[in-house]
Amino acid sequence: MTPPYRIETERLVIRCYEPEDAALLKDAVDSSLDHLRPWMPWVRFEPQPLDQKIDLLRMFRGQFDQDENYVYGVFDGDESRLLGGSGLHPRGGDDSLEVGYWVRADAVGQGIATEVTAVLTRAGIEHAGLKRVDIQVDPANERSLRIPRSLGFTEEATLRRRLEPNEPGAERRDSVLFTMLDHELAISPCTTFPYRAFDAIGRQL
Repeated sequence: MTPPYRIETERLVIRCYEPEDAALLKDAVDSSLDHLRPWMPWVRFEPQPLDQKIDLLRMFRGQFDQDENYVYGVFDGDESRLLGGSGLHPRGGDDSLEVGYWVRADAVGQGIATEVTAVLTRAGIEHAGLKRVDIQVDPANERSLRIPRSLGFTEEATLRRRLEPNEPGAERRDSVLFTMLDHELAISPCTTFPYRAFDAIGRQL
């Protein structure tokens, strides 16, 4: 099943991107380049002009509609500001998706990535029928490592040279793999994060 197109919490809207979000995405990324560069390989292609951002968001929307990849924008409650990005990505085989996340520099420290990870994990298992949710983290990213640990994910292994390098020609980076199985969700801290989920035409799931 397709994950929700839109998820609402008390303070956040997590939804499929639309092309008109391009200016908000550009502002969030352009203001956070130094913050994101150590961990997000795609930042080496930034800053991008607005038209490229429009094309990127058209691609994200198309992938979502075709059940190929599920990329979300993370917005404040009135959707006037993009706080970061997340997604459910098909990287781990059948019946599993991987949560990724980033937060703009001036929104770090507010628990946004933890909240987004929790509700996407819930939505993936409760509405998309996932059997496993994965998270991969660079072992040097201590702030990011705290998120799956705090939510009850199992730390399975350190995978050597698994992540894309941050700079052209550099070695691939190691990855710490965290997983949550569907039957583990009920006893995890993820369940303390309430949310509402909606499909592509706005019907509540």
